[in-house]
Amino acid sequence: MKFNNIEHVFFDLDHTLWDFDKNSALTFGQILKEENIELSLPDFLATYVPINIEYWAKYRNDLVSKEALRVGRLKDSFAALEIQVSEVTIDNLSNKYIEVLPGFNHLLEDTLEILEYLKPKYKLHIITNGFEEIQHSKLSNAKILNFFNSITTSEEAGVKKPHIDIFTKALNKSNALPSNSIMIGDSYEADIDGAINAGLKAIFFDYYNKKDKVQVPQIQKLNELRRYL
Repeated sequence: MKFNNIEHVFFDLDHTLWDFDKNSALTFGQILKEENIELSLPDFLATYVPINIEYWAKYRNDLVSKEALRVGRLKDSFAALEIQVSEVTIDNLSNKYIEVLPGFNHLLEDTLEILEYLKPKYKLHIITNGFEEIQHSKLSNAKILNFFNSITTSEEAGVKKPHIDIFTKALNKSNALPSNSIMIGDSYEADIDGAINAGLKAIFFDYYNKKDKVQVPQIQKLNELRRYL
């Protein structure tokens, strides 16, 4: 099934094109060592990752601030691991994480291939809830910035996905209409529900391989987009 009349393709960034899990793990491997915190990286990540997911859900719904997210996810992780870490060290780790993270540039499988396939046919764009100060660096360092006609961040828009206003902002920036636009992302709530409510079509990238029944086309690999676009 091909989507007809599509001119603009909007992508989420983290967990959709940019390999957040791998790049984040590499970042923690570096900064924990720099702060002389001796613990198993797999043990730390097993605790941190679900806590981070919970904090991002709260951040998306305006239940915590950006700063509370950056610091709280680390505090809660070390507390759960029963490791004593000073406030100064937490602050250092929080700052270093943001500085170091965009320096790693691993992309998810098929990212370059699918962008090269889509670029001649559509105008491509990014809509992301990620922090303004690092999302552009991620795209640039991963050498995919030139694929995109526009990048809209939640901090620029003043609201986060799934709020309709971030999609409206992105559409206006790109001179796109909802009727000729499609959104692709890994978060059903933020990317898919948000896009549909804003009038866009959507494809769910089931990055976590949940294989839940959903109301839109669902893919496990980015190259599967060729079926639809």
